[in-house]
Amino acid sequence: MGLPFKEIVRARELPWRDLAGRSVAVDAYNALYQFLATIRQADGRPFSDPEGKPTSHLMGAFYRTTSLLAEGVRPAWVFDGRPPARKAGTIRQRIEAKERAQEEWNAALAAGDLETARRKAAQTSRLTPSMVDETIELLGALGVPTIRAPSEGEAQAARLAAEGIVWATASEDYDTLLFGAPRLVRGLAARRSRSGEEAASLIEREELLRDLGISGEELILVGLLVGTDFNDGVRGYGPKKALKLVQEHRGWSATLARAGLDPTEAEEVAEIFRHPQTVAGTPLDFGPPDPERVTSILADRHGFSRPRVGAALERAIRVGGNAPRRTPPAATRGHQTMLDGFGGAASR
Repeated sequence: MGLPFKEIVRARELPWRDLAGRSVAVDAYNALYQFLATIRQADGRPFSDPEGKPTSHLMGAFYRTTSLLAEGVRPAWVFDGRPPARKAGTIRQRIEAKERAQEEWNAALAAGDLETARRKAAQTSRLTPSMVDETIELLGALGVPTIRAPSEGEAQAARLAAEGIVWATASEDYDTLLFGAPRLVRGLAARRSRSGEEAASLIEREELLRDLGISGEELILVGLLVGTDFNDGVRGYGPKKALKLVQEHRGWSATLARAGLDPTEAEEVAEIFRHPQTVAGTPLDFGPPDPERVTSILADRHGFSRPRVGAALERAIRVGGNAPRRTPPAATRGHQTMLDGFGGAASR
């Protein structure tokens, strides 16, 4: 669910030109769930190939990645491993919420209410192991490195940024800040900023802590009071109220006692953020796209439009400055499905 920190976090616009030449660690599960929720048909059904297999995740991963490469941005995708035991409650709640949304989606479809149907359908998204595997295969064909984290992907992404292997983490969730990421980029799919130019948003952790007048340890404390993926938080404490209490600098134990948060539970959750299960990073291996392999995965296997795939690849190679590994195959007529009309909803 992510931390609801929007009310207390001040971000600044990050124009695409400022990201050019830099690498970012993408929170892969966060991005893929975003694609599955938003890249859908009018009635909420996910896009699918001729065999009925979902393809929204591949659409998003392909068009977003080629757009980033075309901008000179180098994305490394970090995938989740085994979740901490304390996340079991959150996972169970998410499954139950998806089941309720599925029932409401079916009811809205039966009533002909497409607006409600699409909204509810977005809440039913499920990411399967096979979908993860084929996304990793596609990213490899695009020359983009992928990392399998031992546990939480955003914790591993935060470590990559803290070690200087990447410039920043990229996620829509604020949790990565509690894991120690020095920079968080949100909105990598952003289209236009208020100033009219392409921009994402940037949060610098040290700057945030100065603005809030708290330490990194106290930022974790704010998260515990509000509630994280690993604990429910304290009833009645939103981000502003939690921050106000923490800004009194009562100390760890006194703050927990004042809010009525169990100290044993709080310490267990805090340790997940302080010392997450991660591995030391190694230099990232970015390579040029393999057009033949990409086209085989998307067009031959899943019925994507060859001309659209070729055009996105060409722009990524030409503007991004990467030479292809092989000469791309000539555009030929492939499966004519709904995918042929998809113009890259997740791209610029």
